[in-house]
Amino acid sequence: MLELADIQQAAERVRGQVLDTPCVESRTLSQLTGTQLFLKMENLQFTASFKERGACNKLAQLTDQEKARGVIAMSAGNHAQGVAYHAERLGIPATIVMPSFTPGVKVARTRGFGARVILHGDSLEAAYQHARTLAEAQNLVFVHPYDDLAIMAGQGTLALEMLAAQPELDTLVVPVGGGGLISGIATAAKALRPGIRVIGVQTQRYPAMVNAVQGTRHAQGGNTIAEGIAVGAPGAHCLEVIRQRVDDLLLVDEGDIEQAIVLLLEIEKTLAEGAGAAALAALLRHGERFAGRKVGMVLSGGNIDPQLLAQIIGRGLVRSGRLIRIVISARDVPGSLARITALVAEAGANVDEVHHQRAFTLLAAQNVEIEMVLQTRGHEHVQELLQRLRGAGLEVRLATA
Repeated sequence: MLELADIQQAAERVRGQVLDTPCVESRTLSQLTGTQLFLKMENLQFTASFKERGACNKLAQLTDQEKARGVIAMSAGNHAQGVAYHAERLGIPATIVMPSFTPGVKVARTRGFGARVILHGDSLEAAYQHARTLAEAQNLVFVHPYDDLAIMAGQGTLALEMLAAQPELDTLVVPVGGGGLISGIATAAKALRPGIRVIGVQTQRYPAMVNAVQGTRHAQGGNTIAEGIAVGAPGAHCLEVIRQRVDDLLLVDEGDIEQAIVLLLEIEKTLAEGAGAAALAALLRHGERFAGRKVGMVLSGGNIDPQLLAQIIGRGLVRSGRLIRIVISARDVPGSLARITALVAEAGANVDEVHHQRAFTLLAAQNVEIEMVLQTRGHEHVQELLQRLRGAGLEVRLATA
């Protein structure tokens, strides 16, 4: 079983090799969540993820013979970058097996650290099995992404830093995939502060740890924006620690995570990937569980595909009422569109897109449906705009899908 001494020794090994990231209060997010909320900014690590900690601790303990043989790891991205970066720094040959769905930005970064990257399989499990096969065939040291005491101890150094920076924290909220991060954090936190609560967060699409610990049978699978915690089965070492030292496990959905990413970007001006925003998603969805508490939230990583980020921002604008789509039925005569856009401008909205629909409509032949995408200031402004258009005699509806 992992113990505090293991984590303290890991902290000595990684000191100066990984960043002691800030653990800072967010006043605005505190108000939104009804807590006093502190963010542990692991997205500021050189590889933009906490995974460096475990990788560095593991590689630092290899013998000279093991280093010469080289290492192999399986990862959807962040563990891959952590292993590749520290292997390059320590002069260790590294091979990384990544699932075929891994975001391009993570693949490119991993190759940039000098690792040999192999894309294999459409799931983490398929990539894992391939990496194990290669490790045996090529006599490589396998570096597990979470189910390894050295990895778990390295991740636990994060908790030592959080409690040193903010000793009054009474709750820690941590994203959970295979369980390496929360195992290390819970071990360190409970040893230093026995009364502290440690809460794990998984996505509803990948609730393997929740099922294992709570005995539930939630369905599992599908695409998720939190691919970093899309793990099919928990680590055996991790599971035992979590059963003993983690107070609760919560589930969040994709919309919760999207909202959290946008809030972190807009309010804190910081970039979180899906897994990195899962803790904030839990605070937003399960606010009653955290009300009035002094919460430390682990923002575990910031590696996100730019195209996915653009989609999430757009969907976030729609969710907040700052980007809307309306459909207006009007007479198909000269000047009709000009009149409508003038009304939109008078209401303080801005036109983003306009589309005329003449063929695919049930309106009379001399009428037209005008679909407009508008930039607005929020839900209240949207209602003011609709009232103005209807007050001018226009038939208008808000398109919600």
